[in-house]
Amino acid sequence: MRVLPKSLGGQLVALLIGALVVAQGVSFLLFTGDREDAVRVANRAGLLGNMASVVRVLASSPKDTRPALAVAATSPRIRYWISNNSAVEKADPGLEATNAPFDRMFQMQLREPPRIALVDDKGKQTRGSHDGPKHGPGRDHPYADPDYDVRASVPFPDGGWLNAQTRIRAEQVPFPWPTVISALLMAAAILLIIGFTVRRVTLPLAALAKSVEAFGLGGPSKPLPETGPNEVRRLTSAFNRMQDRLERFIADRTRMLAAIGHDLRTPITSLKLRAELLDDEEARTRMSATLDDMQRMTEATLAFARDDAAAESARQVDLEALIESVVDDQSTLGHQVTFTGGGRLAYSCRPTAIKRAIGNVLENAVRYGKRARVTLADTKAGPIITVDDDGPGIPADRFEEVFKPFVRLETSRSRETGGVGLGLSIARSIILGHGGGMTLSNRAEGGLRVEIRLPPPAAQTA
Repeated sequence: MRVLPKSLGGQLVALLIGALVVAQGVSFLLFTGDREDAVRVANRAGLLGNMASVVRVLASSPKDTRPALAVAATSPRIRYWISNNSAVEKADPGLEATNAPFDRMFQMQLREPPRIALVDDKGKQTRGSHDGPKHGPGRDHPYADPDYDVRASVPFPDGGWLNAQTRIRAEQVPFPWPTVISALLMAAAILLIIGFTVRRVTLPLAALAKSVEAFGLGGPSKPLPETGPNEVRRLTSAFNRMQDRLERFIADRTRMLAAIGHDLRTPITSLKLRAELLDDEEARTRMSATLDDMQRMTEATLAFARDDAAAESARQVDLEALIESVVDDQSTLGHQVTFTGGGRLAYSCRPTAIKRAIGNVLENAVRYGKRARVTLADTKAGPIITVDDDGPGIPADRFEEVFKPFVRLETSRSRETGGVGLGLSIARSIILGHGGGMTLSNRAEGGLRVEIRLPPPAAQTA
C-alpha cells in the first residue's frame, strides 16, 4: 500500500507535516512528563514542609496527646497519624536526597532522616512495604483511599513517628489546544512556503517531462523557457541543446538519404539502358534483375526519407475504419486478407503514417504467409492490432533482427518475392513514434503473429 503521494510536492509536504506532527507529539509527551514530575516534587516538598510544622507542635506536646493532635491536624488533603514504627519501612533514597538537609527544615535534631515513598493507586508502597493506615481498630480512615500517592514518616526526638499521607496529585493535563493551534498554524505556514517552493521546481519539471514525451512521439519541438532553481534551469538548458542537436542530426540524415536515393536514380537508369545493349541474353537478364533490385531499394529509401521528413499533424479518426480501408486495399490487389473489429473506435493519430505501418505489416504477411487475418481490440492499456499469417514463421532469436533496415531472412524472404527489408523497420518506427510498440511471436498452430500496441487515448492527452 502506497503511503506517500506520487508527486514530488506531495511527498515533500507529507514528510514535513509528518515530521511536524512527530516533533509536536514528542514535545507534548516530554512536557507532560516533566510537568507531572515537577508537581510530584512540589507535592513531596510541600508535604515535608507541612509535616515540619506539625512535628514541632507535637514534639512539644505530651506523648499521650499526640494522636489526638495528629487527628486534629488532618485535612482533606493530608492525613496524619502517630505510630511506634515508621509507616514507610524502606524509604526511597532518591526521594530523601532530594529534600536534604532535613534538620534545617524541621528546626530540630532528628534521630534519622525522614522517610518518604511513593504509593500506587491501591495505596501500596511502590518501593518498600508498609502497613496500611487505619483510623481506628477495624475502621478505615476516610482518607484511606487509593488516590494517595505520597507517604512520609518523621521521627520524634523522644521516640515514635509522625506519619502523613497525601492525596495531592498532578492534575490531569488538559487537551493542549494552544499547542495544537500552534502546530496547525505552523503546518499552514509550511504548506504555503513549501507549496510555493515546490511549485517553482515541479512546474518546469512537468513542462520538461511533457516536452520530452512529445518529442519522443515525433511532435514538434519547441525550446522550453529556462525558469526555476538553478539546477532546473541547467537541466532545461541541457534538454533544449540536446533537442536542437537531435533535430539537426535527423534533418541531416533525412536529407542525406533523400540525396543518395535521388542521385542513384540517374546511374541506375543509365545502367539499365546499357544492359539492354548487351548481346549475352543471360548476362542481360541477370544485370536487369540486379538493377531492378537497386531501383526498388532506392525508391524505398526515398519513400522512407519523405515520410520521415513529413510533418503530418495528428487528428482523431475512426481507427477501425482506417484499418478496414487498408485491408480493402490489399483485398483489391487480390490478397487474402480478413478483418475483425469491435466497433467504432475514435483515436487520435497521424492517419497516413498509421496506414502505412499497417500496410507494410500486411504486405509482409501476404507475401511470406500467403494470407493475413487482422483483428482490432480496444483494451484499457490501449488499442491492440493483431496480424496473423500462415507462413513458416521466424526463428525467435531473430525477431529483433528483422526490424533492422535492409535486413531480410533468406530462408523465407528471397529476392524473388520482392521487398528490400524496410517494411517492418518503417512500420515499427511509426508505431514507436506514436508511443506504442510492436512485437513478433510464432503461433502454436503455425505462422507469425505481429502485435501492434498503441497507447490509450488518456496517455496521449496527458
